[in-house]
Amino acid sequence: MTTNGIVYVIDDDEAMRDSLNFLLDSSGYSVTLFDDAQRFLDALPGLAFGCVLSDVRMPGIDGIELLKLMKAQHSAFPILIMTGHGDVPLAVEAMKLGAVDFLEKPFEDDRLLTMIESAIRQAEPAAKIEAISQDIAARVASLSPRERQVMEGLVAGLSNKLIAREYDISPRTIEVYRANVMTKMQANSLSELVRLAMRAGMLKD
Repeated sequence: MTTNGIVYVIDDDEAMRDSLNFLLDSSGYSVTLFDDAQRFLDALPGLAFGCVLSDVRMPGIDGIELLKLMKAQHSAFPILIMTGHGDVPLAVEAMKLGAVDFLEKPFEDDRLLTMIESAIRQAEPAAKIEAISQDIAARVASLSPRERQVMEGLVAGLSNKLIAREYDISPRTIEVYRANVMTKMQANSLSELVRLAMRAGMLKD
């Protein structure tokens, strides 16, 4: 089963959640409902990339506060804000804080679907880059201190012999560390290792 993408709906109005769930589900989206922003934020670290559709006026953390918190976390999730009639100042503030767009309730179903599709399409490349960066950072974090030293030596252009001399260990041992580094970093060549080091911010100009 293929979906058009994932949508996270945050609204304290149960009837609104149900109607959005029905609309989005029948349009091929995978939908997760939250009745408040705090629950969404608690779940956020484990959530797959998707579009956030949030009401602006909610008890506790409202839509504006949610945007501020998501921005502070550098979240790549696109956020659409639903506003009540006459909430234009709030909607403008939401856009300034990084909301992709806003919808005034009541809104047309087709308009909402078009906005969600466009938000996901525009944000996906950035989200993929962010996911790759996190993956590379996790690989670097898996290296032992010695393996990291060897990797830094390799990407600085040092030979096994020179790295061995610098840390006063045998070249044979460096070969073992080098093999471990290549495996843990999932690099098939030295040039690939250098590229990964650049992405991880390990190479200083």
